[in-house]
Amino acid sequence: MRARAVPATTLGAALAAQAVPAVTVLPGVRLRFFPRLSGRGAPGHVALTFDDGPDPASTPYFLETLAAYRTRATFFLLGSMLARAPELGLDLTAAGHEVAVHGWSHQNLLLRGPHATYRDLTRTRELIRAVTGRSPRYFRPPYGVFSTAALMAARRLDLTPVLWTCWGRDWTRSATHSSVLRTLRTGLSGGGTVLLHDSDCTSAPGAWRASLGALPHLLDECLRQGWRVGPLAEHR
Repeated sequence: MRARAVPATTLGAALAAQAVPAVTVLPGVRLRFFPRLSGRGAPGHVALTFDDGPDPASTPYFLETLAAYRTRATFFLLGSMLARAPELGLDLTAAGHEVAVHGWSHQNLLLRGPHATYRDLTRTRELIRAVTGRSPRYFRPPYGVFSTAALMAARRLDLTPVLWTCWGRDWTRSATHSSVLRTLRTGLSGGGTVLLHDSDCTSAPGAWRASLGALPHLLDECLRQGWRVGPLAEHR
């Protein structure tokens, strides 16, 4: 039997429905209308989060700095990176850090259908469970771009979607610890969620050094403001 062609209007409507949640990638929209999705939490607390690890070339340096400040954070892990360095996943949880789902690889989920998206998140969640013995609670999509399929998959997997209130733009070739800190300060506040990267696997080579250099100054700034810093689990 010959397959029927899908009308262009039907296809267009389906694509539009898939893309609607992607509007939350816009900071103005997210912060005003979706504060919880942005990571708004307790006013006296700042949630510190890292994306794209674990990376043997860089993540251990972040762990050293966090240990020196006796600070814990949430690490959104890529399944492909964890599969290459499972011992780092154990190091994260042994140090008391929270592990969360960032997807298997850093692909824009807006371009993936419901089945592929669900498999992607499931595969990552199960690997995190197998390696660390912890069930991840949070999910952040690559590039911060949600799709309808991603939100539905997260709900099925009991994962809470969360983005951020401020970031350091620490993935660019021109980033320095000063530029990262300066960018963070434009949106840094009590109750916010900070996004940094502990790996350059999807960024400019060596970009993680700018993030690492800014980290102590960020923690000092939060201390001066009287804000506690910790993982998302302690944020709400």
